[in-house]
Order: sequence, then structure tokens, then C-alpha cells
Amino acid sequence: MQGGLKRWTRILLASAALAFGAGQVSAETLIEAMVSAYSSNPTLQAERARQRGTDELVPQALSGWRPTVNTEGSIAQVWSDSNNGPATENDPKAVAIGLSQPIFRGFKTINGTKAAEANVEAGKQSLLAIEQDILFQAIQAYMNVIRDRQIVGLRQQNVGVLNKQLTAADERFKVGEITRTDVAQSRASLSGAQSNVASAKATLAASVANYINVVGHPPGSLKYPRLAKLPKTLEQAQAAAAEINPNILAAAYVEEASTFNIEVIKGDLLPAASLDASASFNDDPSVGTSRSESARIEGVLTIPLYEAGRVYSSVREAKHVASQRRLEVIQAGRSVRESVSISWNNLAAAREIIRSAKSQVSAAALALDGVRQEYLVGSRTTLDVLDSETDVVSARIALVSAERDQIVAAYQILGSIGRLTARDLALPVEYYDADENYLNVRNKWFGTGADTIE
Repeated sequence: MQGGLKRWTRILLASAALAFGAGQVSAETLIEAMVSAYSSNPTLQAERARQRGTDELVPQALSGWRPTVNTEGSIAQVWSDSNNGPATENDPKAVAIGLSQPIFRGFKTINGTKAAEANVEAGKQSLLAIEQDILFQAIQAYMNVIRDRQIVGLRQQNVGVLNKQLTAADERFKVGEITRTDVAQSRASLSGAQSNVASAKATLAASVANYINVVGHPPGSLKYPRLAKLPKTLEQAQAAAAEINPNILAAAYVEEASTFNIEVIKGDLLPAASLDASASFNDDPSVGTSRSESARIEGVLTIPLYEAGRVYSSVREAKHVASQRRLEVIQAGRSVRESVSISWNNLAAAREIIRSAKSQVSAAALALDGVRQEYLVGSRTTLDVLDSETDVVSARIALVSAERDQIVAAYQILGSIGRLTARDLALPVEYYDADENYLNVRNKWFGTGADTIE
């Protein structure tokens, strides 16, 4: 009794130690990997910096309402010497300041501001598209590592089985039950399996390198994720994508900006009015009155009569560009519909492959067991056993790959729709607010400071 009690005590202590160790080193989830990519991926951070630069288009356009002020000053030292008079020396000084306040610019400021605002909105949608792409890359990298680790394990397991098979073949050859050919077949299969292990390890190393590139750190223990929640039908997915897909919305905003740009260029054909003011001070001892002061204020009206055809050509060019942008919106919609359809069918195919692969694994394992039994009684050859073992490994690898493809295809559907953003996935991270910088710089009159990432 005491011996049995001690044995059970050791088992319980070992189980507790394993549970404690497992609690200390938890597996990284897919959500955690996406959080890391969202927070640190340099491509995504660069796109955010690009958007902050695009935000500056609006204050640049709004500057058309504001005055420009310039000042100019000069100071000189003048020497003169002539035969008709004494040598002289003086230091003339002059200061001038000018101000120009636009009053009317042919609606260029109004339309230019609207075009800039549309470009900012297009940039925000492009940022969301890049965000989705980075998160999808993280998902692919995560699932690739899981898949390739499983494949390496299956390949190594196969090597172990074939190694035992070769040992058994050697023993049977020594007692004359099989021929040297059977041993050579076992050895060849083992060598091929070892090559497959090396290839699988190389593929895994590439997947790990890609994971580090996208996520930002090496993969530890990874936890198999759940399937993403999706629309019930393909039609619902298509309808949602047509409304919220960032590629479609970005193209639409770019088209809107190009339409306003036509009006901006047309403004060069309209009159322009401004209010100009200037003041100057001169002190030149070489003239009779050494000091002079003047001030001037005037309204200026400029009416273009003929611009050598340049503006008319620019208007025509802008109209063609706007037509191009409208066609690009149509193409963006078609591309999104294609992407949703492809990813939806990829998911359906992966599910079918999983069902078939599970049946194949079960059947291949049952067949292998039967072939082994028949081999022992001499009704099957060594090659039959090796082929059956290869079938089992191939079926298991197909199942692992299909399970990976199912997860990736599900998230690809979300990305095609436009719901693969950090907010839509409810990632536990501080979301980047593209409006914050825009609202901060929109009405700035002064300052060169910028919040940059070095």
C-alpha cells in the first residue's frame, strides 16, 4: 500500500509541476501576434507617417485665404571722390514692408480645399487598406509557422518509423526471410524521408523569418486560433464589401478630388482681386532730403485675357484624369467583388479538403495496419509497406495544410470585405487615430514642429 501511495504521490507532484510550468510559459495567440504587428510593423508606421504628410494638403489649400507679408531692408556704405568736389562718405538705409490679402482667386481656394479634403479622406482609406494587409500578413505568418512545425514533426516521425522499418528489414534479411532488395528499398525510403525533413525545416525557417519580419519577434509556442466570424452568404459579403471596402472608398475619394481639381485649374481663367498695402522708409544722405517715408494701399484686379493656351490644355488634361479616376472606381469595385468571391470559394474548398483529408488519413492508417499484418505473413512486399506509410504521411500533411488554408481563407474574406481592421477585430490595443493629427494641423498658421518617428 505504501509503495502504491508513494507512486501516486510522485505522479500528482509531477502533474502539478507540469501544470505550473505550462502556466508560466503561455502560448502566443493569434490576437497577440496581430497586436504586435499593429503596434510595431514599420510598413504600417510608414503609412501613418505618409498620411500625416497628406494631412498638410488642407492647411496648404486654406492658406489661399490668408495674407502674405514680406519685408525688405538694405544698408550700404558709399564712398565718392571727384575732381569737382570733396570726397564724401555716407550710409544709406532703407526698409520696406508689403502685405497682400487675396479677396477673390477664381474660387481656387474653395475648390482646392475641397480637393485636399478629399485626398485626405482617400489617404485614410489607403491607410486602412495597408492596416488590413499587415494584419493579414501576420495571420498568414502565424498559420504558416503552425503548419510548418506540424509538417516537420510529421516528417521526423516518419523518419523514426522508417528507421525502425530498416532495422527490422536488416534482421529479417539476416535470417533469410526477405531479400537484399527489400533492405535497399527500406534504406532508400529512409534517405528520402530524411531529405524531406531537411526540406521541411528549411520551409519552417523561412516561415519563422517571415513571422519576425511581420510581427516583430520570433514565434514562441503558438495556439491554434478559432475560425473568424463571417457573413452567412456570399451575397451578404459582397454587399458589405461594396459599402465599406477601403480600396473602393479610396478610389471614390480620389475621383472626387480630381473633379474639384478641374475647377481649381479653371480658376486661372477667372479674374483675381487682392488688397495690397506697403510702407517704406529711406534714409539716404546723398540726396537733398535724406529721409523719406511712404505708405500705399490699393486694390488690384487682374483679368486674364489669353494664357497662351496653357490653362485650356490643363483643364482638358484634368478632365481626362477625372474620367480615368471614375473608371478606376468601377475597376476597384470589380476587383473587390472578385477578391470576395475567390476567398469565399477558397474557404469552401478548404472545408471540403479537410473533410476528405480526415477520411483519407483514417483510411490510409487502416490500410497501413492491414498491409503491415499482411507483410508479416509474406503476402505483401516491403515496397507495399513503404508506399502505405508514405500515403499516411501525405494524407496527414494534406490535412494540416487544409486546416491552415481554412483559417487564412476566413480572414481573407474579412479583409476583402473591409472588416480586418484592428477596430473590427476588437484588438486589445490603443487604436491609431488618423483624425488627431489632421485636426491639429488643419488651421495652423505658424510652426514647423512635426511629431515624427525616427
